[in-house]
Amino acid sequence: MAIRFRLGTRGSPLALTQANMVREALCAAHGWQADEVALVVIRTTGDTVQDRPLAEIGGKALWTKELDRALLEREIDAAVHSMKDVETIRPPAIRIAAMLPRADVRDRLIGAESVADLPQQAVVGTSSPRRRAQLLRARPDLRVITFRGNVDTRLAKLAAGEADATLLAAAGLDRLGRDGVGRAIPTDTMLPAPAQGAVGIEVRSADAVAAACLGAIDDPATSACVMAERAFLAALGADCHSPVAALAALAGEMLTLRAELIAEDGSACVEGSGEGTDGVLIAAELARDLLASAPDTIRRLFRP
Repeated sequence: MAIRFRLGTRGSPLALTQANMVREALCAAHGWQADEVALVVIRTTGDTVQDRPLAEIGGKALWTKELDRALLEREIDAAVHSMKDVETIRPPAIRIAAMLPRADVRDRLIGAESVADLPQQAVVGTSSPRRRAQLLRARPDLRVITFRGNVDTRLAKLAAGEADATLLAAAGLDRLGRDGVGRAIPTDTMLPAPAQGAVGIEVRSADAVAAACLGAIDDPATSACVMAERAFLAALGADCHSPVAALAALAGEMLTLRAELIAEDGSACVEGSGEGTDGVLIAAELARDLLASAPDTIRRLFRP
């Protein structure tokens, strides 16, 4: 059977699961057969280099640059991403065409019932500046070490005793059938990363046919919320070093955006929220207000 559409994806188990979700959605929307949508695995630098924090070796582009190249060179028609891994500023020749309905946005703690229940001076593994800062804000006694790799790799490191606990996104665990792993942390306790739990699909900006195909599977509420969270990052001038959390919610046409900026060592935090019908405007105003009230230990982490 002829291939109608080529989806580019990373090769990790989670990435392949998410690409299959997109394939299933396309087939359901257009009446295609599964073998008419090809999954093209693209190996990324982020998959290859596992021993250093992303911020030290190129940031989120390590997850996207090879997929970008394949897309622009027409090896694929679209690229599937975990949206929290996609840089805020994208090349003009590439645009986000659709997002699947968002999954659980929360973090899960594996290794203890709660952050408060961790032993004194416990070792927690994470590669996220946000999670590190939030953990240290709640528990300055903790020792936070770098934990990289896919879900199975991180769980294996934990089982081997390299750390007492780790944090993983609930959405990823659920998609891999690990819904019983760890304890979900309420968003009032630990606000998630911008775009956490969302799967997005990018196309070439000039490819109207691919955009139309994907438009049929877009979840408007997810897109509105995630684009507001990404607009908040853009207004801050945040990068992969910046400990920032944000979560938008939509009720009818009214969008609410909650956010916090944290010092790297957890010693300071500013938080706030905004509400309105224009997500980009809300994001810009909230970013301005939080930066204006932030101490220098936080403000120096951003370049608005």
